[in-house]
Amino acid sequence: MSQPIVKPFWDEATGSWQYVFHDPNTMQGAVVDPVWNYDPKAGATFTRSVDEIVTYVREAGIDIVWVLDTHPHADHFSAAPLLAERLKAPTGIGERVTEVQKLWQKIYHLPESFPTDGRQWDRLFADGDVFMVGDIPVRVMFSPGHTLASVTYVAGDAAFVHDTLMMPDSGTSRADFPGGSSKQLYASLQRILALPNDTRLYVGHDYAPEGRDAQCMATVAEHKARNIHLAGGRTETEFCAVRDQRDASLPLPKLMLAALQINIRGGRKPAPEADGRSYLKIPLDYFEPR
Repeated sequence: MSQPIVKPFWDEATGSWQYVFHDPNTMQGAVVDPVWNYDPKAGATFTRSVDEIVTYVREAGIDIVWVLDTHPHADHFSAAPLLAERLKAPTGIGERVTEVQKLWQKIYHLPESFPTDGRQWDRLFADGDVFMVGDIPVRVMFSPGHTLASVTYVAGDAAFVHDTLMMPDSGTSRADFPGGSSKQLYASLQRILALPNDTRLYVGHDYAPEGRDAQCMATVAEHKARNIHLAGGRTETEFCAVRDQRDASLPLPKLMLAALQINIRGGRKPAPEADGRSYLKIPLDYFEPR
């Protein structure tokens, strides 16, 4: 099986992992889930993570042929269009992002003219689609539950599983956002864990429990043996009970209402107003306090 070289990039402020993977034979590569940095106190965006990725790619001599999002993120802004412009590469996401756009269009009370057909990305991937990064086939696996639109990218012996699994000692990702479902998440996890046991699973987040260093990868076999939400063959009913109880105790992500406005636009700010500046809007009292 093809073995891409994977370089992780850590964004400590949001607990997010970003990745560059490439084919060592052709030196073609892809970026997965890049972060556009945001200071919520200042309302300021900046490009530290983008700059780090661009520096690495250029120094390593990697030709980036895709910039990929796994889903519209609730905890950080997507830097996909920024990297696509700098690296001259197309962007892609799962085709059901259109459902997320329609859902959040209503939450933000955006005008009917707001595009909800996914045109903000260059390609919308369907479940089972395969594309090439150099000589490495990348298969798209629809994996909803965390969001309606989430996909996993399986690139040779590496899979970028986004917000489905956490590291084994943290279990799995939440499923209580609008459009989320613990039942769908369980089904997605079963598909991921049906991959070969030595498949490297790269997660979207790590919150480093008990003070350990942040980690980003464990194999299918390691998750089967040690994942605290799945080990021992937990049934769907058992999993959903644990996941739903845990989700009910969690606060919403602090950047969610800001991030989704950017990310349903493919990683772009709202159109500037008369003063030339973009503004975010917050739907008051839509969500219950936690």
